[in-house]
This record gives sequence, C-alpha cells and structure tokens, in this order.
Amino acid sequence: MAGANVPRMNGQKDLLTTSQKALTINLDPPKYGTFAEIGAGQEVAREFFQAGGASGTIAKSISAYDMVFSDAIYGKAPRYVSRERLKLMLDHEYQLLIDRLSSTRGERTNFFVFADTVATSSYKGTNEAHGWLGFRFQTEPKGEPSEIVLHVRMWDKEAVLQQQALGIVGVNFIYGALYYRSDLAKLIESLRDNLGMDRIEIDMLRFSGPAFENVDNRLMSLFLVKFGLTNAVMFGQKGEVLQPSEVLYKKAILVERGSFRPVTHVNVDMLNCATAQFIQEPSVKGKGLVVLMEITMNNLLAAGSLDAQDFLSRVDLLADIGFTVLISNYSEYYRLTSYFRRYTKEMIGVAMGVNNLLEIFNEKYYENLEGGILESFGRLFRNSVKLYIYPMRKDAYEMYIAQGGEAGTASETNAFTSNVLINSKNVRIVDHLANLYAHLLENHYIDSIVGYDASILSIFSRDVLRRIREKDATWEAMVPTPVAEAIKRRGLFGYSGNPVLEGNK
Repeated sequence: MAGANVPRMNGQKDLLTTSQKALTINLDPPKYGTFAEIGAGQEVAREFFQAGGASGTIAKSISAYDMVFSDAIYGKAPRYVSRERLKLMLDHEYQLLIDRLSSTRGERTNFFVFADTVATSSYKGTNEAHGWLGFRFQTEPKGEPSEIVLHVRMWDKEAVLQQQALGIVGVNFIYGALYYRSDLAKLIESLRDNLGMDRIEIDMLRFSGPAFENVDNRLMSLFLVKFGLTNAVMFGQKGEVLQPSEVLYKKAILVERGSFRPVTHVNVDMLNCATAQFIQEPSVKGKGLVVLMEITMNNLLAAGSLDAQDFLSRVDLLADIGFTVLISNYSEYYRLTSYFRRYTKEMIGVAMGVNNLLEIFNEKYYENLEGGILESFGRLFRNSVKLYIYPMRKDAYEMYIAQGGEAGTASETNAFTSNVLINSKNVRIVDHLANLYAHLLENHYIDSIVGYDASILSIFSRDVLRRIREKDATWEAMVPTPVAEAIKRRGLFGYSGNPVLEGNK
C-alpha cells in the first residue's frame, strides 16, 4: 500500500538520508527488480549496494556502457540519451523479469525496473549534462505495471559531482514512487531531498499506468515549477507534456505572455500578427519555428494559492485553438529569453501590448541587478531578440497611466486625440530613459505590430471574465468560437448559463 512502512526519523517526516531511503527499500521484501543504467556509471544501483541488504531488492544490475553492447541488448534508437532509448530499456528489462521470475516468486513480489540513460560532462566540458530516468513497477503481485519517466539536467561543473547528484535523485525517485503515491505533490517535492537547488533540474515528468489513472500530467508538471525543480514546463496542442529541449532545439522562437483568463480575440490577433512579421525577418526565413503562449507562475499564484482547475482551464483553451503553452517562473523577460538561449541561437521574438512594454521600462523590477535596467536590457536584447508591440486604445492607456503605469505624465497624454492608438512609435517613456528607448526603436530591437484588427482593441480578459460571471452573454463575441464553446460545455471560469441566450431559444 502506498505510504506503508515509511520510517520516521525522530518523530518527523522526510528526514531520511539517501542511504536510509535505499536501505528502507532493500528491507521491504515484496520490492524486487532490475537496475539498468547507460552512461555515468552505476550511480543509482551503487547507492543501494552501499546501503546494505541489496540482495533483497536487486535481481540484476547492468550497465551497457559500450554502444555496440547497448544496441545488441536494447536495439537501436535515434539517440542514446533519449526518451526512446529509455523506453527500449524499460520494455526489455521488465519483460525479462516477468519471463524469468514470475513463476518462482511472482505471487509474492512487486517487480520493478529502474532504468536511466545519462550523459555527464565530457572531459572538454562542451556537451550537455542530462539524462532520462524511468521507473516501471507493480503495485501488487501479478498486477499491471505503472510507470514514471522524468528528464534531468545536472548543473555541477565536475562529472563526479554530477554522478553523485544522479545517484541521489535516482534514490529519491524510486523511494517516492514506492511510498508517496498517495500524495504526488509530496513525491515531486521529495525529488530534491538531500540536493541543493542548484545541482539538479527536472524539467519533464510523466505518470502512466493503473496507479495513476486519474493523474493529469500537466498539473504534475506544474508542481515541478512550484517546488523549484525547474523554471519552465511545456504542454502541446493535445495537452501532452513536452520536453522543452526537444521542442526548442535550434528553433526560432516567438512567444506571447499573458493571463489568458480566458484567451481572447486580442490574444490570438496579437500572436498571429506578430508571427506574420516574425517569419519575414531575414534571420528567420527558412528556419524551424516554435510559437508559444506563456503564463508565469506569478500569474497563476496571483490569488495567493494555486487553483488547479483555473490553471488547467487556461491550458485547455489555448490547446483547443492550437497553441503550445509554456508555464515559467521567469517574471522578467530577460530571464525568459536567457532560458530560450539554452536551446537555440536563432532569433527570438516577444509579442506584447503597450502596457507590458511600459512594465519592461519600470526600473523597480531591476533593483536586484548591479547594473540595473541597463544590465537587464543587455541580457534581454543580446543575440537577436526583438519585441513586437501590439497597439492600445488611448482611453485604456490613460487609465493604465492613472493607475501608476510607468510612462510620461498623464498631462502629456492629453496631447493625443481620441482616435489615436498608442503604439511603439508614440508611447511616452519617462524622460531619463527616453534616449535609451529611442536607441532600441531606431535599431529595430522594438517594432510595432501591423495588420491588427482595430475593432477588437477594447477587449480585455478581465472584462470577459466579469461578464461570464455576471451571465452577460456579450462575452461570447469577445473570444474565439472554440473557446466560447469550450467554456460553456465545461462550465469554466464560473460559467453557469447565459440568461439572454437561453431566453431566445
């Protein structure tokens, strides 16, 4: 049973060392299986051997380090450190366990296979230190197996320290899968036990099988960000969890940040128009392209706690209209673009409204940087980054300024006539930053979005949300048709029927 036989140290929870966790598993009679590790040595199995009592847990330990041996055992995969290779390992080793041991001890054993395929830093230190870890296991004798797969990055500078960190996270992984299944948030948080936050990153996690039938992997991935195990996770157009490096590798990237609560015509128009301009950039033509909608954790936690249903609603709606979604812990744009630079040297575009542009020029966000706003802009705009600015109605702009937005004074905005739209060319920047802004504008680091639909500029997500909750049917015209249909069908964002529509039936 999940959570059973979990030792407590000094009457408190979760104070087990790595060796104590391994020993606990070794002394748990029903748990028995195989450790198969490619690359980086036998780091996880070693922890179990050193803890003592490993004969009660380990049926076999194997390290097919040579590529020829690995291919002969598991078959060929496109890459040796890949999800495909990991699956081949889990399939092969699990079937061997069942074939060879099921008849002799299957009635009393919960079989498992732990596998990893990992590359630590090479001697020259030029490669990526990362790996795939998988754990396939029975929760009862003769039962169908469940599985957890994760992707790790190792940030220690020396290979020997990366190996040590891998051994620790591997034990945490197995221990959590065996004893924390009733509390998956705890399982995920425990992956960092006995590790500094700067040593290991886990940027992808997927649960499957009968033990996790009701698990939404998107929510589990969100816990990775919440608990600081990674700074970003990604979901595909079918709601699937994606591994960022596989999606972003060597691609040109265009991203729009928003609350998308719910996604509106403006959100879609902004990204579509920016995309049309982005693909015409000389450095983007002919290159692979990734277009993302991004939500920050700060936005998701704006109410003080994480509302899982609210989060899933936003991601579902964006997927319904064909967008890939990134959830990040990067409040500042320069940190977001630096994250993308891990994976690509191609051009990065950021689509945003005038209000977000003004926030970028708000110096209070850079007080923690020694170089202040200049340092942040140096990071943001280096290596081919461009901002695409969506226009804003004058009345909305003035309201933003009146509420404390960083721009020219409210009296200055009175120079605009009522039919003028505020864009990157006429937006007011505080005087002491005006020359900096002019430099960025003149050198095309910032550009205005063109081809937009002026008739929808009065739409704001917060207004749509208010109308939904007030049963004002006019909200439906403010969002894409698939979004309106999904909100009504699933009862999202407090929707409970539109009296006006129902009265016309």
